[in-house]
Amino acid sequence: MIYAVPTKKGLGIEIWGTRDDLEYIYEIISKFWNDEAYFHVKGYEDKNKLISSFSYEIRKASYGSRLTRNHSHYSFEEIPYLGFKISWVHIIFSIVALKYNMRMVDSNKADVAMFLHLEYWIEQVIESYDPIGAKTLLPFLNDAINAGNEYLYLYMRHINAKFFEMRGGKIAFRKLADLMRVSIYFSNEYNDFLDFLKSEAEKYNCKIDDLELSDDHKIYEIEW
Repeated sequence: MIYAVPTKKGLGIEIWGTRDDLEYIYEIISKFWNDEAYFHVKGYEDKNKLISSFSYEIRKASYGSRLTRNHSHYSFEEIPYLGFKISWVHIIFSIVALKYNMRMVDSNKADVAMFLHLEYWIEQVIESYDPIGAKTLLPFLNDAINAGNEYLYLYMRHINAKFFEMRGGKIAFRKLADLMRVSIYFSNEYNDFLDFLKSEAEKYNCKIDDLELSDDHKIYEIEW
């Protein structure tokens, strides 16, 4: 069974399951990105970047290359469990992007059930980590983020970097919703970041899609 727990320092969640669980969710997610039939859709390849990094972590975890346990957090029965860490920002944006892409692809009840199961655990972990911060953050798992944003990946990267700069903990967690305002369509923060992307693209004579944000990788070198 796929389940999740918060990371020790509150930067995100750990997603856990058996090898079969992780391979199953990887297979389902694969249906909703990187389909050449939709490459012509504006913003589709941008969402591919976002979902692919999430999918990559699931695949690596299924190989045992991330986190490992001899049993789940909820049982002492010795069944190997595998997992991976992912930030609040990254997992929320990934779910939003996947749900958006589901509108274009035929899905069945098993697909829907898996997404609901994963969403349930994300909501549970957010609320269990800090009920106060959860009240302002949970709306972003639903409709607050502009999922149709053709630069969704760059917005996620920007917010994620800002969040990691705060070094984790509940104080940072309670400020995350303020950072996430950048993702709300036509908010001042949304428009300001879009103007920044346009100016950067003009500076480097390229498309916004081709931009790579130059994060300081040292901000990620902290305990999760």
